[in-house]
Amino acid sequence: MTAPFTQPTPLTPREKAILVGASRGLGAAIAKQLASEGYLIALVSRSTEDLKSLSEGINQTAGEVVTREYFHDLKNSGEVETLLPRLISDLGGLDLFIFNSGILNHTALEEFNFASDQEMIEVNLIGALAWLNPVAKVFQSLGRGHIVGISSVAGDRGRILNPAYGASKAGLSSILESYRNRLTRKGVHVLTVKPGFLDTDMTKGRTGLLFMTSPEDAASQISKAIRSGKQTVYISPIWGLIMLVVRLIPSFIFRKLSF
Repeated sequence: MTAPFTQPTPLTPREKAILVGASRGLGAAIAKQLASEGYLIALVSRSTEDLKSLSEGINQTAGEVVTREYFHDLKNSGEVETLLPRLISDLGGLDLFIFNSGILNHTALEEFNFASDQEMIEVNLIGALAWLNPVAKVFQSLGRGHIVGISSVAGDRGRILNPAYGASKAGLSSILESYRNRLTRKGVHVLTVKPGFLDTDMTKGRTGLLFMTSPEDAASQISKAIRSGKQTVYISPIWGLIMLVVRLIPSFIFRKLSF
């Protein structure tokens, strides 16, 4: 049986976080960042072995149980109804929710693959909604809390490559903005994170990628954005300028570009 979380005391209060998509890359870096800040963290992923290894490593470094692992496949969205209350009960509350899960299925330029596109929408968008809706309801009733969604610069404009991936991230960004407009007046902070190229499995083996950011640096930037109450943050900041230029390119020119 998994050991219970370390119990907070009046002298050692603990904030509680749920991190969905926690086993590798950016998720693992965020988990370590939160643990270093004193959070108790429920780590959620479908990657069993990677998640166990990450959780054990963090707890060993901390010298106490600050993380527990929970296994969940985002395609089984119906599980969230019972899993979320269990996580909140195990943690003893909830202060921060981060949705980091996402898949990118690469397709050739002339390829139109419905099964691949459906999977990306199901995981990146439907899977996000399955968690974000009930979490938003919890925080709304509490009148406080932080929601963080890891979107992407790919969602800022419809590009020639990976249309469904871009659409899933554009949808996630739109949902997060809508929740922000609903929940800010209720005392809830909603942050949209838009990474550029991260040095993770998604970019492994690809060449010519500019302004690559390490997962650790990205996690640090996300932590700072949460604490400062930002609404949207690009990882790294140079991507905010790049995507501003991209959004301003007239459509008749943009459709001729190859990215």
